[in-house]
Amino acid sequence: MAVCADVGSTYTKVAVVDLVAGRLVGAASAPTTVGTDVLRGLDAAVGAATAGLPARGASWYVCSSAGGGLRLAVVGYEELVTAQAGRRVGLSAGARVVHVAAGRLGAAELTALRAARPDVVLLVGGTDGGDAEVLAHNAARLARARWRVPVVLAGNVDARDELARLLGAAGVPVTPADNVLPRIGVLAPASARAAIREVFLRHVIGGKRLSRGTRFARLIRAATPDAVLTGVELLADALGGDLAVVDVGGATTDVYSVLTPDERATGPGREVAGPLWRARTVEGDLGMRWSAPGVVRAAAEERLLAAGEAEELAVRAEARAAEPGFLPVDAAERAVDARIAALAAVVAVRRHARGGATGERAGRDLRDVRLVVGSGGVLRHAATDEATGVLAAVLGDHSGGWPVPRAARAAVDVDYVLAAGGLLAEEHPVAATALLRHHLAS
Repeated sequence: MAVCADVGSTYTKVAVVDLVAGRLVGAASAPTTVGTDVLRGLDAAVGAATAGLPARGASWYVCSSAGGGLRLAVVGYEELVTAQAGRRVGLSAGARVVHVAAGRLGAAELTALRAARPDVVLLVGGTDGGDAEVLAHNAARLARARWRVPVVLAGNVDARDELARLLGAAGVPVTPADNVLPRIGVLAPASARAAIREVFLRHVIGGKRLSRGTRFARLIRAATPDAVLTGVELLADALGGDLAVVDVGGATTDVYSVLTPDERATGPGREVAGPLWRARTVEGDLGMRWSAPGVVRAAAEERLLAAGEAEELAVRAEARAAEPGFLPVDAAERAVDARIAALAAVVAVRRHARGGATGERAGRDLRDVRLVVGSGGVLRHAATDEATGVLAAVLGDHSGGWPVPRAARAAVDVDYVLAAGGLLAEEHPVAATALLRHHLAS
């Protein structure tokens, strides 16, 4: 048996999985106790989820986005090539990209980088065997500045070892990885994604002081978005087709998509930074509570609001932002939540598909998506018709400037298995696949 937990900024969710049958046998949630020690909320949620079960000997698999998750800055060679490639890789690794710099770092650029308060810096630049001058300059600049935020070095491999030694000798915590852009038109995220995950586990979790001891840091295996994307990838591979997920949270709305590689994308007119077939975007202005006012503003800009709707919805959204712990107590307030969720989902998927959020000029072609999964507390706790209505709004968005899926089925991750499947994927792939199939694809 496995205990899979996601320690979120607001709630800690636990799913208990029978590893033989690949089935969910227990689930519970509890408020995340960020103000005291997150272990209190985690232990409470696990205790509730395992009540009546033989929990002795169960392995724990935990991911976290508490404390603001993983803040990543990207420093690259050219804004439209390696810096953009690094940004896409950072998002795929479960990070919130808080800063992107391109070209040589000077005093002003270094000040801006510090002001972004990243947890990790992804330092990229140059194709393998190509120009390493800017990459070397930026590494030397960080070394002279006595930089102490962990750096993942994922640029030109010909210069990697020498620059890693330079940074290390200056006391900069550095983790080398393969080049994110080994050649023009080829984006290779796997090594850098693994290195970012390693840095997150080794440096970031403990540094957020979410718990007084070392137990919590030892339990964490991934940032929550990284675990979810792994679950999305596993489900897409099992289904053998394109897949999309929209996760509507309190502060952000994340969109994940896994697309089948298209050989046409490597031909003339291809993306210089290369397509990312397994991608995630984060919309920091779209959420159910802290960012609810942003949903109304974005929906108005997208012409999604009915005549006379904006003013009343804005008042309701501001009230939710002022009280992030607000829970709807009647049908009218639940309807407002459903409306905000639908608007957040539609705007987020529009941005994801159009390419602005991913940095892809041609956008992401979701026409062949076979399954669209909705996630987030607002969907899990909503009535079935309300939750399916949110996804129907996405699938029926024919005026959004993107081609909608031609024949997609909608499902809601009611049992919160995407994160659990991602956490189990490496050590228990058969059980993880069975879990995802049973709860989302059956």
